[in-house]
Amino acid sequence: MVPLAVENLPSLTAHELHQAVREVLQLPDVALDAFALWLVSPLLEVQLKPKHQPYKLGRQWQELLLRFTDAPDDDVAMDEPSLQFRRNVFFPKRRELQIHDKEVLRLLYEEAKGNVLAARYPCDVEDCEALGALVCRVQLGPYQPGQPTACALREKLDSFLPAHLCKRGHGLFAALRGRGTKAGTGEQGLLNAYRRVKEVAGSESQHEASLSPHYRAYLLKCHQLPFYGSAFFHGEIDKPAQGFLHRGGQKPVFVAISLEGVHVIDSREKHVLLGLRFQELSWDHTSAEEEESVLWLEFDGDNEGTPVNKLLKIYSKQAELMSSLIEYCIELSQAAEPAAPQESAADPAAAPGSSPPPTQHPQLRRQGSVVCSRIQHLSTIDYVEEGEQIKRVKPKRSTSFFSRQLSLGQGSYTMVQPTESLEQG
Repeated sequence: MVPLAVENLPSLTAHELHQAVREVLQLPDVALDAFALWLVSPLLEVQLKPKHQPYKLGRQWQELLLRFTDAPDDDVAMDEPSLQFRRNVFFPKRRELQIHDKEVLRLLYEEAKGNVLAARYPCDVEDCEALGALVCRVQLGPYQPGQPTACALREKLDSFLPAHLCKRGHGLFAALRGRGTKAGTGEQGLLNAYRRVKEVAGSESQHEASLSPHYRAYLLKCHQLPFYGSAFFHGEIDKPAQGFLHRGGQKPVFVAISLEGVHVIDSREKHVLLGLRFQELSWDHTSAEEEESVLWLEFDGDNEGTPVNKLLKIYSKQAELMSSLIEYCIELSQAAEPAAPQESAADPAAAPGSSPPPTQHPQLRRQGSVVCSRIQHLSTIDYVEEGEQIKRVKPKRSTSFFSRQLSLGQGSYTMVQPTESLEQG
């Protein structure tokens, strides 16, 4: 990641800037595909397209903020983005497995680590400890019995684990809420995982040379997260009505969009609310000029045992950006050739690494995993379609059906037909 002040940039195209950064870092040709240039600030993150004409970044950035954020004019005027060399959202994971250059692996590792520590990649405790143990190995070297101690790790625990796992619950209130740190979490759980990190034979005397397998092991572990490599957008969704007064309100979310699908992540609770592959959804967006800026996601579900279509409303000034990215990712998936079987060199079991070969999405089989959908926490519009008429299931609300979707045969999104048990809207 190479941050640069926008005002100091020469008048170059994104492609020319990309080439310049790659040459400065002395990266191989694969970096042209693996990385892209991003404009990043607390208000907005945008991956730049290669252009033949130079960007007027300062002026264009303010225009983007006014169009795609709710930031006050004063914040827009003061916002100063940085230009960052980040993973390309359109770079497939299967190609990432074929990379062997140590510096490229290091940059991918550093970015993935930053997303894990910032909880943009929600992970179960077991996975956080395993990933944190690999960070320990990279930063502290091979595990030595008695060094470091649990107390030593505690002093810089937030360098290895997400901040919400470093906090300790205190008193009766934390106990009642059930949010105290579980057994094994924190420095002792991290130390136990650090102890289990495996070394490459004969590499202990070559600390730097032996780091590539650990970078790769970290990335392989992150590949099991369904939202790895996503672009992130800010939004809000309706909360389900609760209590006697049926109070709802809205909650902030991240919308993570990758080549594989869309994930809606609770930015406060650090878990997935909804995860959909592209063949499982239909979508559309409305702009502020039409009504309000909203991304609509439609998917199969049930209402008290009755199959229905569920409609989720995501309020965001970035709805147009999200909709365009979904459409482009689907176009890429349709144009791509079927992925070839991974070569043995890309197989975690075949390459020397820091941990045993990971199983396919093990956390998806854990009950209550943070990467599993929590549809019960969503306020959706449930309905079925009959011709041009909509039969709605409580609550009664106006809705529409979106034709924008990817159909890949079995398992794809389907319209639910009405039954006599459903309430007529």
